[in-house]
Amino acid sequence: MAFDGIVIANLVHELNQTICGGRINKIAQPETDELLLTIKKEREQRKLLLSASASLPLIYMTETNKTSPMTAPNFCMLLRKHLNSAKIISISQPNFERVIQFKIEHLNELGDVCTKYLIVEIMGKHSNIIFCDDSYKIIDSIKHISGLVSSVREVLPGRDYFIPKTLEKLNPLEVTAQEFAKVVYSKPTSISKAIYTSLTGISPLIANELCVRSSLDGESSVSSLTEIACTHLFHTFSLLIEDIKTASFTPNIIYKNGEPTEFSVFVLSCYEDLVHKEYDSISRLLEDYYAMKETVTRIRQKSSDLRRVVSTSIDRTSKKYDLQLKQLKDTEKRDLYKVYGELITAYGYQLETGSKKLVCENYYTNEEISIPLDDTITPLENAKKYFDKYSKLKRTYEALTIQIKETQDELEHLESVSSSLDIALQEDDLLEVKKELVECGYIKKHGAPVKGKVKKITSKPFHYISSDGFHIYVGKNNYQNEELTFKFANGNDWWFHAKGMAGSHVIVKAEGVEDLPDRVFEEAGMLAAYYSKGRNMDKVDIDYIQRKHIKKPNSGKPGFVIYHTNYSLTIGSDISHLKEVL
Repeated sequence: MAFDGIVIANLVHELNQTICGGRINKIAQPETDELLLTIKKEREQRKLLLSASASLPLIYMTETNKTSPMTAPNFCMLLRKHLNSAKIISISQPNFERVIQFKIEHLNELGDVCTKYLIVEIMGKHSNIIFCDDSYKIIDSIKHISGLVSSVREVLPGRDYFIPKTLEKLNPLEVTAQEFAKVVYSKPTSISKAIYTSLTGISPLIANELCVRSSLDGESSVSSLTEIACTHLFHTFSLLIEDIKTASFTPNIIYKNGEPTEFSVFVLSCYEDLVHKEYDSISRLLEDYYAMKETVTRIRQKSSDLRRVVSTSIDRTSKKYDLQLKQLKDTEKRDLYKVYGELITAYGYQLETGSKKLVCENYYTNEEISIPLDDTITPLENAKKYFDKYSKLKRTYEALTIQIKETQDELEHLESVSSSLDIALQEDDLLEVKKELVECGYIKKHGAPVKGKVKKITSKPFHYISSDGFHIYVGKNNYQNEELTFKFANGNDWWFHAKGMAGSHVIVKAEGVEDLPDRVFEEAGMLAAYYSKGRNMDKVDIDYIQRKHIKKPNSGKPGFVIYHTNYSLTIGSDISHLKEVL
C-alpha cells in the first residue's frame, strides 16, 4: 500500500497519543536524508524516525537506535540549536495531504517563547523534511530544491513554505455529496481511478476497496453507474471517512503465501481471502513490514549471481534434455529394421536381380509388408544393412536411456537448488547453496584453499511447533534436507515432501507417539507445500511416509531419496497460523 493520507492520519493520531506534549531530548541524523528524534514525555523516552528517502520515505515510532556520524551534518546542528528541549505543541495533517506538521515551542537566546514548525513531506521522490519559523518561512531543509530542479516550488532558506497543488483535488474529510458527485462522476475514466484522482490522500488501493465494499467493479466506467449505485458509493465513502474522523483504525499486514504483500489501516474486503495480521500500533506495523520487505530484497540482491548460475544451468540442461528426447524418438524404428532384415533373409531367394522392394507376409503380424531395397546390392547385403541400422539404433537407444535419466536427475537437482534460493532468508543460507554448487561443479573453485580461520556456516533448518505441540523441521537446502532425513530423524518420525516437484524435506518428530493427530499431518503438509515450487498453487499433492521407509540411492545427489510405498494428501500452502521457533 502507498503511504497515503489515510496511513498518515493513523500516524498523526498515534503520535498525538504518544509524543504530543513531550520534549525533544536528542536529535541525530544517521543518514543524509533521515532524522532520529528522542522525545521525553512523562519519564518515558520514545524514538521517532523521520526519513525523506526518495526510494522509501517513512515516519514511525521505533525502539531501534542507529549509529550517527562522528560529525553531525549542518541540518542536524541547526535543529539541535533551535529544538533541544523544545516542546511538541501539536501534530497535524494539513488538508489530508501526505504531510505531517509538528508545531514546536522553544526558548530563544533571550528566554522568549518562540514557535517553529518541523514539516515532514512523504511524497515519494519529492519527500523532504523542512524546518520553518512561526510565519512559515523556511529556515532550512534536509534537501535543498532549487528552481532548476523544480518549477513548482523552491525549498531553500528564506523562501515561503507552501504545499504545492499540482492537481486540483478535494479534501475527503470535508467533501459534500454534491461536490463528490460533481467531481468524481464527471470523469471519463474507471470508477476507481475517478476516486483517487479526485480526492486528496486516497490511494488506488483504497479507491478499489471502496468499490468492493459498494459491490462495484472498480475497472468499470463511471458512465455505467446508476443513480442507486452512485448513492451507495458515496454512503460507503462516508462510512470510511467517519472511521478516519473517529480514529477507528485497524492496522494490519496482508500475507500471501506467508510473505507480506500489502498493509492497510483498515481490514480490506478486497483481500478477505488472504491472511492478515493485526497490530495495535501503525508504527510497529510499518517497522515490521518494511523490515521484512528489506530482508527479502537484500537476500534477492545477494543471491542474484547464484540465481544466474542456476538459471543458466537449467536452460542448458533443459535444451540437452529436449535434444536427447528427439534423438530417442529417432530410434523408434530400430525393431522395424530388425524385422526387415529377418524377412529379407527369409524371402530374399525369391527376389530378382535389381529389385527395388520386397513384398511378403510379415510372419509376426500375418500382414503383407513392403520393404524398400537398394537395387545396387544383393538381398543378403540389404539384410545386413538393415541389421546394422538396427544394431546402431539399439546401442543409441540404450545409451540415451541412461543419459536421459541422468539429465532428468540433474534437472531435478537444479530445480531443488533454485527452490533453496527462493526460501533463503540469511547470508548463511546462501553460503550453503554456493557450497553445493561448487562441489557439484556448477561454480569453479578459484585459487588455493584458504588457510587459517574459515567462516563457519550457522544456517539451521526452519523449526515450527504444531498446534498440538509437535516439533516440525524444514530443510532450507539439499544439505539440510539430507541431514534432517538421514541423521536427525528417527525411524518412526514422519517425512513429508511435495509430490513430483522440488521442495524441502519436512520432518515431524513423533516423540514416541504412535498415532499423531490428523492436524499434525495437515500442518506438516502445509509446510511441505509452502517450501516447494508449488507454494503459489491453490493445492499441492504431498507424499508422506515414516522415515524408516526412506532410502538414499547410490551415488545420489544431496537430498535425493527413494521410497516405494507412501501416503498422500492434497493441501494448501498457508502457514501463517503456525508458530516458528526462532
